[in-house]
Amino acid sequence: MADVAVIDYGMGNLRSVSKAIEHVAPGLTVIVTDDPAEVARAARVVFPGQGAMPDCMREMDARGLRKAVMDAAHTKPFLGICIGLQMLFERSEEGDVAGLGLLPGYVRRFATDAMVDAAGQRLKVPHMGWNHVRQLHSHPLWDGIDDGARFYFVHSYYVETADTALVAGATDYPGPFTCAIARDNVFAVQFHPEKSAAAGLRLLANFVQWQPARPAGGR
Repeated sequence: MADVAVIDYGMGNLRSVSKAIEHVAPGLTVIVTDDPAEVARAARVVFPGQGAMPDCMREMDARGLRKAVMDAAHTKPFLGICIGLQMLFERSEEGDVAGLGLLPGYVRRFATDAMVDAAGQRLKVPHMGWNHVRQLHSHPLWDGIDDGARFYFVHSYYVETADTALVAGATDYPGPFTCAIARDNVFAVQFHPEKSAAAGLRLLANFVQWQPARPAGGR
C-alpha cells in the first residue's frame, strides 16, 4: 500500500508532483498510478491535472478512475491541484462539460473585457506566473505559510461557488477569485504547489502530515 498515490489520467507532468512530495517526505512511498485499485489502497491521494477540462474528464473515465476518485474524496486525505480542483465542481464553461459534482459551484473563464488592472493595463489570459494568495480561514495546510505568500499559477478558468465556507484562499487577477477550497478531508488549489518554491513545498509537507477528522458522509 502506498502512502501517497498521485492519480495519473494522462493529463499533466505528474512526475514533478511526485518528486516534490518525495522531497518533503523522503520516508514515504509515493506512486504515480492509473490503477483504481492502487488509488483505493493508498493512505492519501493527490489529484492533479493540466489541459482542457473536457479532455481531463474523458481520460479519467476512460481509465475507470471516476469511482476511485469519488471514494478517495469521501474517505481519505485528498489534495486537488489545478484541473484537479476544477473537476470537483458541478460544471465547466470549458466545453460545457459536467464535473464530478462533489462540490457546489461552476468553473468560469476569465472575462476578456474585464482583464484590466488598476493602472489600466490589459492582463493576459491565461493567468500565468506568481501571484499572492490570501488565506481566508485557518487550515492545517496553511501552517507555516505566510498569509499573502506567492504561488505559481497557469490557468484560464477559475472556480465560482456560492458556498463561501468552502473558500480557503483567494487571489486577485484583476478581481478576486477562489484559488483554494477546503471541506472535511478535501483540500484543493488552483495554483501549482510543486512549482511554488518554499511555500508550495511547505503546503505539500503539511498535506502528507494532515490527519483530517473523518467526514460526516465518509465511507
